[in-house]
Formats: sequence, C-alpha cells, structure tokens
Amino acid sequence: MKVAFIIYQGMTVLDFVGIYDPIIRLKTMSFMPELSWEICAISPEVSDENGLRLLPTKINESLQGYDLIIVPGGVGAHLQKLISTTHFIEWLRTAQSTPLKTSVCTGSLLLGEAGFLKGKKATTHPNAYNELKKYCESVVPERIVDEGDVITARGVTSSIDLGLYLCEKLAGSEVKEKIRQQIDYQQVIEEKNEHSTQLTK
Repeated sequence: MKVAFIIYQGMTVLDFVGIYDPIIRLKTMSFMPELSWEICAISPEVSDENGLRLLPTKINESLQGYDLIIVPGGVGAHLQKLISTTHFIEWLRTAQSTPLKTSVCTGSLLLGEAGFLKGKKATTHPNAYNELKKYCESVVPERIVDEGDVITARGVTSSIDLGLYLCEKLAGSEVKEKIRQQIDYQQVIEEKNEHSTQLTK
C-alpha cells in the first residue's frame, strides 16, 4: 500500500497534517506494516500561507504507482495561482490511474481542475461551493463524500475525520477506533435539526 501526500506552495498545513497523522499510524501502530508513503511536490521546498516550510521526499516525480493520493487545500490567491499553473495540474494528472484519489477542503478544486471529479458528487469548504460546481455533477454539503475512487472532505478540520475514515476503509472499524482513541479525538457528528422548517404558500 503506497500513499502519496501532495504538498504545494501556499497550502493549508492542517489539511495535510490532520490526515497524515492517522494514516501513518496504520503502520506505526503495526496494523499495516506494509504501508509506505511519500511527501510529493513539484519543488524542493514548499511553505504554507504563513511561511511554515515543508520538505518533500519526492520532487517532480510521476504520481503513477501509488494506491492513494491525498491533496490538501489552500486559500485565496495561492490556490487560484496553483489552479492556473499548467505544470502542477499536469503533474497531478499523472495520478489518473491511482485507485483512490482524496482531498481535504479546497483540495477538491485541484482534483476538479485535473478532471477527476467529472460526473461525481463532491464537497469542499462551504465558502468554495460555487467554485466547485463547475467541476462536478453536484456539490454535497456533507463532511465526507465517498464516490468510490474519489473521496472529498469539507473544511480544514475534516482532515482528521477523513484520515480516520480512510483508516476504516483500509483496515476496518476496529483499527479505526483504536487509532481514534490513541489520538483522543471526538469525531464531528453533523447535527440535524429535528424540526423541519414549514414552508407556507
């Protein structure tokens, strides 16, 4: 099982770290000893929107051959610049054959620009719903949207939820629960209003 964590200039670092931690625990807690991962970028160093620097382990190498890719989101001008950067999007498209493509927050816009959301439902940060519409069949206001080979998650804190969701998908509910307890995380449950608003004519 090979995982590619995508990082890039101007990314939101919690989008990356929130999912990185539970995923790598599949190996560090000995549930999936065969798990391996790389931190992938098109440049030798990236920094988040506030200057926190991150170093990739793979630089400008094809994303073919991974079983799972994880794309974090970013904000404002940084993200818009990346969406219009042909080299980055073409690089991301090398993951076309990857069995499972996932994103956190506005990372779904990058999956969309790469063409991975065509005919699919997807989600992103609520502030970016309108931007996402042009890439997918429909925007769903759920915490996690699983379309089989593509899974998208909502705002930045959903990174932990998606990490645990993937742990369950890859290793089962018992493993997911042990990891959840180890990181002492109370999963977010969307509250649904029991009293529907009555529409009047």
